[in-house]
This record gives sequence, structure tokens and C-alpha cells, in this order.
Amino acid sequence: MSLLDPKAWQSRTLAGGESDVVEPATGEVLGRVTLAAPEDIAAAARSAAAAQAAWSRTPHFVRAAVLRRAGDLFTAHADELREWIVRESGSIPGKADFELHVAAQECYEAAALASRPAGEVLPSEDERLSYTRRVPVGVVGVIAPFNAPLILSIRSVAPALALGNAVLLKPDPRTAVCGGLALAAVFAEAGLDEHLLHVLPGGAEAGQALVAEPRVPVISFTGSTAAGRAVGEAAGRLLKRAHLELGGNSALVVLEDADLEGAVAQASWGSFFHQGQICMTTGRHLVHASLLDEYVERLVAKADALAVGDPHREQVHLGPIIDRGQLGKIHRLVESSTAGGAKLAAGGTHRDLFYRPTVLTDVDDHTPAYTEEVFGPVAPVRSFETLDEAAALAADSPYGLSLGIVTRDTARGLELADRIPTGIVHINDQTVNDEAVAPFGGIAASGTGARFGGGANLEAFTELRWTTVRHEPAGHPF
Repeated sequence: MSLLDPKAWQSRTLAGGESDVVEPATGEVLGRVTLAAPEDIAAAARSAAAAQAAWSRTPHFVRAAVLRRAGDLFTAHADELREWIVRESGSIPGKADFELHVAAQECYEAAALASRPAGEVLPSEDERLSYTRRVPVGVVGVIAPFNAPLILSIRSVAPALALGNAVLLKPDPRTAVCGGLALAAVFAEAGLDEHLLHVLPGGAEAGQALVAEPRVPVISFTGSTAAGRAVGEAAGRLLKRAHLELGGNSALVVLEDADLEGAVAQASWGSFFHQGQICMTTGRHLVHASLLDEYVERLVAKADALAVGDPHREQVHLGPIIDRGQLGKIHRLVESSTAGGAKLAAGGTHRDLFYRPTVLTDVDDHTPAYTEEVFGPVAPVRSFETLDEAAALAADSPYGLSLGIVTRDTARGLELADRIPTGIVHINDQTVNDEAVAPFGGIAASGTGARFGGGANLEAFTELRWTTVRHEPAGHPF
């Protein structure tokens, strides 16, 4: 039985007009969706707020059961959902399977949140019961991007619902199905009241309305640093909490004692997975000078051997870039880098939206593809001589999301990691990792810290309330 009904998407009464669901690999129109206008955001917020009060009083085991069923449904409908992720977002099937696995795990982990201790008893100077209690914030606004649309929506939607909130989800209109409507279908089948989760695809205007909506006290945003700054500023003026998971330009540091074959395998995956369209993508390869030439030679051979094409119809390693706007940005950064003196060792070409895995050498502090977030399959490689230089180069970035260090001396790797500001560290692994149980987030231009995953969700989607109880009214001097 099909989970998704394209006809139902067009029958939704949203005021933002219709938009094509486009397969980037072919340009084929897969369907049409209706988009949300600001008035739709306001109406959804009213509906969600009205339904949330009863949901917050629903017993924890009932809320948990809905989340567990949702997790099961991501597995039960994996074939259908996989095809949508592959075709709509340009993912290879393995990446789609990973998204489905994480989505299920996020639901299971969220189910466990519903029965977590909600507070603690405090000592008091007076004769009274004094305690704290975590209570739902009410309605949570979730703004999710196109690159890992299912994961980056569900990781906020699931815990927010489990903790007794309602959710307004605004997926990127380029991935409105697998990043939004698929979640609505799963939770509807799992038994969730339709008023508790509103999927509102739309552009910047809809996002601005969501941030400004007075019934939405918390915003969970994943996207570019530039857009995140705008969200944070707007939310701050309204005294709202904004959890921001933003861009990155993560470094992979390869020390002189590294296993070179293993290091290059990590490097290739870190830079080229999902066409480099991942916030944690390895954007800077820092390699000890004694290994540089062989490292580049092996990375170039790996890049040249990777197949690029339509992931729905061919067996490939890389699919298409999401659209021509993003493709143009990638190519401009590569061209401006080579014009500035960087050497193109591999790639740098494209056919339609299919960009070849690219390796750049002879990069420096002024190379655009080294200093900026490319969000494409580009691997700039730079050498270092000493551990101090490696630490300085890795730390010299406005971003601070993820860090990989490859070395046979793990204690030395951990010591180096302590010298580099970052939200995530992986020793003997590349920079792209995610687990539902782990806190996730970056610092500086990469966001506002680990606000997603594990126990971090409790702080993200609840308020801590202090309560005292006396047997008799308190006496006061006046």
C-alpha cells in the first residue's frame, strides 16, 4: 500500500501557489505541491496551539507509542521513501537508506524522551516542597534544508512531538516531499492528530513568517550561516530561542604516521559523499608534508574513478547537484581558485548538474575554495610541517562544526583536537558522521552548539519551571 498520495498534495488549501517537484538528475516533474504563504503559517500556528494543550497532557506512554510506530513505518515503507529521496534530492540509494535508518532511530530515541525524568526536587530554606519540572514550550517551528531532508527534519520534529509540543515544519521547497510531506504521512499513519504537525513548504517569506509568528516560541533552523544569522537576529529581537545548525568548512588533519590508504579512503568519502552537499563535508585537507605528494596522487586516482550520474537509473557514487544555482556557485569557487594560483589536479568539470569530484592543490589562505564553504564535491589539499602548524591551520576558520584527525597515535590525535575549536571530533574518521543518540552542533559560524540529539533535545524543546508547594499560605511581613 502506498504511503504517499501526490493528488492529496495538490488538494491542500495553501495560499502560496503551486510548485513543481523536480528530479534534478533529469529535470522530470515528479508532481506538484502547494506552497505556504504567511497567512498559512498563522492559521497553522492557531491550529497547532489549540491541539498542543491536550497533547501535552497525554500520558507519556501514549506519546511514546506514536513515535515508536512512526519509527517502524519508516522501515515498513522504506522502498517507497527511498525512491523519493533518491529522485527528489539526488541522493544515491545508500545515502537514502542511511537517512531512513537515522529517521527510524530518531523516532525510537524520541520515544524514550517521553518517559525521561522531568525534573528534580530541590532543597529549600522554607518549609515547602520545591522542585523543577520540564514542560513543553508549546509550538516548535522547524526550518529544514534540502541536502539531507529527512534527517534534518525528523531530528527536530520527533523529539519536539515526544516531549508534548506541536510542530510547524517548513521544508525546503526543492525537497518538499521527502523533507516534509513524507513525515506528515508517516505520523498520520502512526496515529498522530493532524493538527499537531503542519507541513508548510515555502521560501524565505514563509520562513520569515514562521520566525515572527507569536505562537511559536522556539525555532529549530538548519541551513546556511547567512540565513541562520538572519533567523537568529529576527528571533533575538522577539526574545525567542533559536537553535541554529549552520554551515561548515571542516578540516581533515592527516598526521605523518597515518595509514595513507586509510586516510585517502576517509578523505574521499568526507569530501565527495552526496556531492559534497553536507554541512560536515571535509572542506580542507591538511596533510603532513612528508605524505603530501602520495596523498594527492591517491586522492586524484580515487576522484577520477568515481562514477557520477543519475542515481535512480545508474549505479553511481555521486548524483546531481541540487540545482543550477548551487552548481554555479561551486564552479565559480573552483574557477576563482585556479585563477588565483591553485592547481586543478582532478575534476573541475560538469555535464548538466553532474559535477566531477574535484581535487585542488597549491592552495593558500587566499584560495576561495579553501577558505569558503563550497557545498560541492571539492577537496582542497594543503600541507603542514609541524603539529603547531596543523593546529593553527585547522583552527583558522570562522566555522567550527566537525574535525577529523587520522593518526596511529590516538592519544596524540586527542591532544591535537583539544587545540582546535569545534563542535564535533572524530579520530581516525572523516568529518561526516551522525547518530540519533549523539548531541550534534557546531560553534562560531557553524551554529549555537549541540542542540540536537540525545539529552540535548530536552533542553531544546522544553522549558524548566520552578514550583513550590506549601500546606498553608505563607506569612509575610506585610
